[in-house]
Amino acid sequence: MGLYPLPAPAPSPSERSAAAGLKPLQPFEEPAAAFPGTRAEALLRVGAFLPRAGRHYAAGRNTDQGPGHRSDVSILSPYLRHRLLTEREVVERVLAVHGPREAEKFIHEVLWRTYWKGWLELRPAVWERFLDERDATRAGAASGLAKALARAEAGETGIDGFDDWAKEITDTGYLHNHARMWFASIWIFTLRLPWTLGADFFLRNLLDADPASNTLSWRWVAGLQTTGKTYLATKENIARFTEGRFSPKGLAETAEPLREETALPAAKPIRPTPPVPAGKTLLLMTGEDLHPESAFPKGLDIAGIATATRIEGTRPWPFGDKAGRFLADAMADAASRAEAHFGTGPARMGALDAPSLLTAAKACGATSIVTPETPVGPVASTLASLAPELSAAGIPLVRVRRDWDSRFWPHATKGFFPFRERISALLREEGLPG
Repeated sequence: MGLYPLPAPAPSPSERSAAAGLKPLQPFEEPAAAFPGTRAEALLRVGAFLPRAGRHYAAGRNTDQGPGHRSDVSILSPYLRHRLLTEREVVERVLAVHGPREAEKFIHEVLWRTYWKGWLELRPAVWERFLDERDATRAGAASGLAKALARAEAGETGIDGFDDWAKEITDTGYLHNHARMWFASIWIFTLRLPWTLGADFFLRNLLDADPASNTLSWRWVAGLQTTGKTYLATKENIARFTEGRFSPKGLAETAEPLREETALPAAKPIRPTPPVPAGKTLLLMTGEDLHPESAFPKGLDIAGIATATRIEGTRPWPFGDKAGRFLADAMADAASRAEAHFGTGPARMGALDAPSLLTAAKACGATSIVTPETPVGPVASTLASLAPELSAAGIPLVRVRRDWDSRFWPHATKGFFPFRERISALLREEGLPG
């Protein structure tokens, strides 16, 4: 689900198998490496993993047994990232089976994504800082750095494990969370490559990469997010939690934190959401939220649907093959569901631009455009740039935020652990067991 900091090491495989009180479960077969981009597939995966989302997940989540053998993690993150599944519905299902105590670790994992989004929403300048540094580093890369980057991305460094993970990322669009941390640490501290270009590699290729969880997790490994605290990958840790599959030699033995010239910006208030518009409205669907059936309050008069997967502008998001294909399939699935739910046909678009939106709105007689909230990132930046032109044409753009986000995001003011202390109370406010 991103590159999230891990607590104390989980038990080894042998310790897990002997853990007291864990009843045998039916074998859980990891889904195929291919990720069908549909909500139906996501629901099947939730149902298959639910029995293991309690103590089995807590005991085994740090171990990466490799593609095709991961029985202790859900592999739901691509579906949560694009909200083919919502965080709330997954948490609700897990709580119904395991209760708050046994489901705690899994729920915290889901809430890491919510936390990261809220943290970046409060400090959008950190995203712009990442983009500026990434672009400047890429533009100024000498031939030696360019070659080293190419070798790292192709999995041709000669480092055991790292090369396998690089190929798994580009081949499947997925990587176990613990392996992401090892990968990022080796990238930064052993290979001495710019962290921003590693984060960009993940953004382009991982199906579940979003600007917040990906960027901030790389910052955490580098010692920028929690100032002075880094994550060091070691041969022993990798060997233990890959069950001996990998035991890389020559890794960095120290991880000196990277430095920033300017301090982190202070948290800003969450942008208030405007009232839901009256009259006919055009639903704009982007890859940020692909469950429109649950995204809006009742009473909206949705007269048409527009979909857009390409983000143009000065900083387009060049999806890799796997990530781009997954998003296109997920968008098509969401459009089909939205048509059935709202009883209207689609006005499909390619690029996300003002003329296309105005044409789609005019075609269905809409006087406004609504879209599910778009967290800080390329889509939000694009919509912000389009809003004045749309408004000038008499078609305001309204971004509707889910109650889940409005409830949790404002509490992402500090580190995750103060946020974690609020989770139970916030879940109860959502009407869920806390």
